[in-house]
Amino acid sequence: MPLLTPQTPAEWAAYYRLRYEVLRQPWQQPEGSERVPEDNLPTTVHALSLDESGHAAGVAMLQAAGPETGQVRFMAVAPAWQGKGVGRQLLLHLEAAARQRGYSRLMLHAREAAVPFYTRLGYMMQAPSHTLFGSVTHFLMHKDLEPLTA
Repeated sequence: MPLLTPQTPAEWAAYYRLRYEVLRQPWQQPEGSERVPEDNLPTTVHALSLDESGHAAGVAMLQAAGPETGQVRFMAVAPAWQGKGVGRQLLLHLEAAARQRGYSRLMLHAREAAVPFYTRLGYMMQAPSHTLFGSVTHFLMHKDLEPLTA
């Protein structure tokens, strides 16, 4: 399944539409709440997975969280694609991008239901984090990254 950085207006529309439909709409959040100022920073990495018909199967974002730390945000996989490797593909892509940027650690705030997914991919639970929209419990997780090999 193709994985790319959104470039065209159609790709950006598909990217943000999936972020909204999976991460905001189920909690009656307004359209636009899926966007953050960090989206536009030149250091932010956006990943979009497209299915055979060109629809967004998954999205994810990597932003700087410190000199050697990156933060994974807005991981979302379309319901029809959950459990089929799309999330893993996105996360491995962001991990590679993080290494290229010199990050030695990734951190994220995982929704409770996603903790087992991140644990399987080597992320460690640090602590309970925040509760979003009054009901979505999150946990702070991290992973130390192996450096790039020569």
